[in-house]
Amino acid sequence: MNPIQNPFSPGAGSPPPELVGRDGVISQAEILLGRVRHKRSEKSMLLTGLRGVGKTVLLNEIERIALKNDYLTIMVEAHEGKGLGEILVPHLRRLLFQLDRLAGAGNKVKHALAVLRSFIGTIKVTIDETTFGLDIEPDKGSADSGDLEIDLPNLFIILAEAAQDRNAAIAILIDEIQYFTQKELSALIMSMHKIQQRQLPLVLLGAGLPILPGMAGDSKSYAERLFSFPDIGALEKTDAAKALQDPVVNVGVEFETNALAEIFRLTHGYPYFLQEWGYQSWNKAQKSPITLETVQEATIAVIPRLDQNFFGVRFDRLTPGEKNFLRAMAHLGQGPYRIGDIADTLGSKTGGLGPVRAKLIKKGMIYSPAYGEMDFTVPLFDEFMRRAIPVFHSKSCTHSAPQSHSDSPESSL
Repeated sequence: MNPIQNPFSPGAGSPPPELVGRDGVISQAEILLGRVRHKRSEKSMLLTGLRGVGKTVLLNEIERIALKNDYLTIMVEAHEGKGLGEILVPHLRRLLFQLDRLAGAGNKVKHALAVLRSFIGTIKVTIDETTFGLDIEPDKGSADSGDLEIDLPNLFIILAEAAQDRNAAIAILIDEIQYFTQKELSALIMSMHKIQQRQLPLVLLGAGLPILPGMAGDSKSYAERLFSFPDIGALEKTDAAKALQDPVVNVGVEFETNALAEIFRLTHGYPYFLQEWGYQSWNKAQKSPITLETVQEATIAVIPRLDQNFFGVRFDRLTPGEKNFLRAMAHLGQGPYRIGDIADTLGSKTGGLGPVRAKLIKKGMIYSPAYGEMDFTVPLFDEFMRRAIPVFHSKSCTHSAPQSHSDSPESSL
């Protein structure tokens, strides 16, 4: 099998050869973009889901659809250590200059540039250690109060009015949105509230971890009426098989049925893992069809790759206390995990776990699927923990890790 022709592409945000099982979300995005383009109100979308389910891939696909429908787009990724204003300003500047080149009447674009200059004056924007700005007079009194919850809605309104003046529409796409502070998320929500009230041609599409709906609700109680929160999960068995079979059939290869079943058993249908197993199975195969034996051989290569590149890099950036918290969770088996059981495993009181739990949530390692429960944001992370640390040591006792589930990757090694 020629590795150059391998159709699979495991990687962060790498587009899969076949985007399957997401028709409903894509259709919802198409309706949203179409309605906003025709000046009809519609809820913006914030995609939620665990790591490796393809949220970034979906955002990229939605941006492609937006561009096809003559939207001007901004695609950014939130991360720790950089504020919302710093992330958005360079892209807003580029977008306004794009608007300025479009045919249309009025001076609203130039006014929007002046308002953006005012907004820049309230934040420090640095790119490659160079202070970023606009060589234009600010519009004093517009978006320059220094309060993001006041300034960002004003800026978005002026931006959307400038787009409307040019018969254009704007889509702002933000990945990893859970990294914004509550103040920043609140400012975004307030901005979109003002935009929707005025039926202006600007739409927000975001993606984040499952904590995002709760964060949005805590920021503004009306968030659930302003946004839809599609849950992006693992693929069903038939869709998982299609994601593997269709790309190889296109180049004259196929998987045996039992090989597909084995990959689904190992991956639980999570798209990133499907790409990893598909990629290695192709490389290990000598000819078509790709057999169960080939998949089993590929698994021996996949597990160390995942442990080092997907799981390990996340685990290594944690403090000893945070690592021990996750060890306790994994020791309990499959999640979700009751916080009381985690405390018992650690030999600690429930109230004493608050700080480390909060840090792990902020780092995007765990989330609360229900009151009093915790779970990993990274699929199969519990299995990695039991492979990496087979014996758990608490303050009060020593435990051997529980037996692996029969459908876990390590059970096949």
